[in-house]
Amino acid sequence: MGDVVGSPGRRALADLLPRLREEHRPDWVVVNGENSAGGLGINAKIAREMLDDLSVDAITLGNHTYRHRDVYELLDTEQRIVRPANYPKGNPGRGHTVVERDGMRLGVVNLSGIVFLEAARAPFAEADAILAELRDRADHVLVDFHAEATSEKVAMGWHLDGRVTACVGTHTHVPTADARVLPGGTAYISDVGMTGARGGVIGVRREQALERFRTMMPVKFETADEDPWLNAVLIEAGDDGRATGIQQLLVEAPG
Repeated sequence: MGDVVGSPGRRALADLLPRLREEHRPDWVVVNGENSAGGLGINAKIAREMLDDLSVDAITLGNHTYRHRDVYELLDTEQRIVRPANYPKGNPGRGHTVVERDGMRLGVVNLSGIVFLEAARAPFAEADAILAELRDRADHVLVDFHAEATSEKVAMGWHLDGRVTACVGTHTHVPTADARVLPGGTAYISDVGMTGARGGVIGVRREQALERFRTMMPVKFETADEDPWLNAVLIEAGDDGRATGIQQLLVEAPG
C-alpha cells in the first residue's frame, strides 16, 4: 500500500482493505505508514491499529520516521515495523525484518534514497549487505525504496533485478505508469502512490499548497480530505521467489 496520509488515508485503508483481501487473497499486506499521523510520521497508536486491528503484516517508513517520539520504543520492540536501513545504526528501529505466514517467509526491507534526501549510507551497498544477511532466511523479499528521484529508483530496480521478488518506490505520493517485471524476475514500480486525499496536493490541502507556491512564504500545511483513494500494487510470484506479475490498484474510497 502506498504512503498512507493522515486520517483520510487511514480511513480509506480501513474501508477498502477487507474488500481487497477478499478479492485478491494476498499472502501478505505491507503498508507504508510514513505519513499516517497527521500527514507526517507515524505514532504508536496508529502503528498498533494497523498491525492489530487491520492485521497488516508489516509497516515500512521513510524520511519522517522520527517525527513522533512516542513511537521510538515501538520501533525497537515491534519486529513488524521497519525504517530506512541506511539510517544511522544507533537510531531506533531496524531496516529489515522477516514475517511468516503458512510456512512462507517474506523479507521486508526499507531503504532511503540519497538524491534530495538524507541518509547515513548509500542505499546500494546497504541493499547488498542486507540481502547477504537474508540469504536462506526468506523465501521472498520486498524492498520499499523511499526515494525522491526516479533515476535513483530505476537504478535500484536494475541493481536488485533477479535478487529480490519486488522493488517498489514510495515517497512522491504520485503513482507512476512503469509497473513491470524486470528480466531477472523482480517486480518494479517507481512509485506506488499514496493512500489519501487526491483532491489536495500530494496529500496537503490544495489552497495551502497554492499559497506557498504563489507567495513563497511559510504556510502551515494540513492534511487534505477531499476525494480519498487507495494506491497499491499486487505482486504475484512463484515458489522460486521470482515475480510473475505486478498489477496497480487505484481504488476510490467510499463516501
